[in-house]
Amino acid sequence: MGVLSSLYTGVSGLAAQGEALNVVGDNIANSNTTGFKASRAEFSDIIAKSLKGILGGNQIGRGVKLAAVNPILQQGNLDPSEKATDLAISGDGYFTLRGNDGESFTRDGSFHFDKEGFLVTNDNQRIQGYQTDERGKIINKSGDIRFPRALIPAKGTSEVNIEMNLDSRINNPKIFKAEDPFDSSDWSTGVEVYDTQGNKHLMTMFFNRRGESRVWDWKGMVDGKEVTGGEEGKLANVASGFVSFTVDGKLDVEEMTNSAFNFKGGALQNQKIKMNFGDSITTDKGKGIIGSKQFGKESDMISWHQDGASAGTITNMSFSDEGVLTAIYTNGEAADLAQIILAKFENSEGLYKVGNNRFKEARSSGSPAIGKPGTSGRGKMFAKSLERSTVDLALEFVALIQNEKAFQANAKIITTTDALLQEVINLKRS
Repeated sequence: MGVLSSLYTGVSGLAAQGEALNVVGDNIANSNTTGFKASRAEFSDIIAKSLKGILGGNQIGRGVKLAAVNPILQQGNLDPSEKATDLAISGDGYFTLRGNDGESFTRDGSFHFDKEGFLVTNDNQRIQGYQTDERGKIINKSGDIRFPRALIPAKGTSEVNIEMNLDSRINNPKIFKAEDPFDSSDWSTGVEVYDTQGNKHLMTMFFNRRGESRVWDWKGMVDGKEVTGGEEGKLANVASGFVSFTVDGKLDVEEMTNSAFNFKGGALQNQKIKMNFGDSITTDKGKGIIGSKQFGKESDMISWHQDGASAGTITNMSFSDEGVLTAIYTNGEAADLAQIILAKFENSEGLYKVGNNRFKEARSSGSPAIGKPGTSGRGKMFAKSLERSTVDLALEFVALIQNEKAFQANAKIITTTDALLQEVINLKRS
C-alpha cells in the first residue's frame, strides 16, 4: 500500500537529518579545538520505485540516506602563542606521532616535553622528527624528538681563525726576548683556546717584523702554570711561526714552525691547534683577500674565532619556522637537535579519526609521504603558533536551523501518514 511507503520515507528522513544534526553538533562542540576541521553531512536519495521498469521515468522516491560526512580541509587561522613548543602548519601536511597504538597524525601542535624529555602531545604521543648525527647535522633518520638533559662534553680547540692588520709603517722592528715579551714585540694581541678538558686558556700572541721585509714572526704564549713543565709567573711558549705578505698587503704565506700545546689538568698532551690567518696565496692557494693583511695603518685585531668549548648544560631551546629544534647551552654554544617531519596524503579526507585530535592512515587516504616542512607540497611550519578550528559558528547555526526544520518536516510526514492509516482502519468500523 502506497501510504505505508510514505511512512518509511519519513522515517528515512528522520534518520538522515538526525545524523546531520549530530555532525553539526560535533562541529559546534569543537569550535575551540586546536587544528579541528569542520565536517559536512552530504545526502543521497534511496533507489526509487519504478512504475514502468526499464522503460524509465514514472519513478517514486523512497526517501533519503546519509551518503557521506566529509571534512572541509581549509586552512585555519594561525594564532600567536608565547609557548616555545606550540607549532602550527600553514598548508598541507600533518605532524607524525607514535605511541602505544602505532603511528598516527594530527594538526594539533600544542606540544610539550614530558618528564623524560620527549616532545609529546596532550595524550602522550611522541612527535617524530629527523635526528642529528654526532656532528650536529640533521640527517634523514626519523625518530622521537627528545630534549637532552645531560651535560654536553667539552671540545678542545682545533683551529683558531684570525683576521688582523699588521702595520707596514714599522721601520725599526724590535728584537723579541722571551723574558720580556711585551716590551720586545712590535705588536701583541690575545686569543682564547680550550684544552680537551674544556678549560679555557688565554694565549697572547707576539708579532715581530723581520727588518723592513714583509715577513712577521709570531709566538703564542700562555701562563707557565697552565702547561706541563712551565713555571708560575712566567709565560711559556706553546706555538710559533711566521706570516708574509705581498707588495699590495695580501696574505701570501702562513706557517706554524712549532707547536707544544701541553696543558695540565689531564688534558691531551701535544694538542693539535691550527693557527689560520686567512686564505693565503702560496700556502692555501687562495687569493689573499679574506683574513689578515699588512697595510699602512695601526696594527689591530679585526676578528678572531676558535672552535673549542667548555662542557655545558642546556639553558634554553626554540623551534625555527623550518621546524628545527635548537638548544642553547651555558657555554654559549648552540646546536640543532632535531627537525619536525610532516606527512602528506594523496587524499587527506580519507583519514580515519581516532579521537584526541588524531588520525590514522586508511585505505582511501593512501600512504603518508614523509618529509621536511615546505618541501614537495608540504606546508610551512610556524613556531609559537597554533592553528584554530575551522568551524564557522554562524554557518553552523544556519545549518542547525535547516536540519531542524527538515527533521520537523519529516516528522510531519509520519504524523500525516498515521492519520491516513487511521482513516483506513476506520473503514471497517463504518
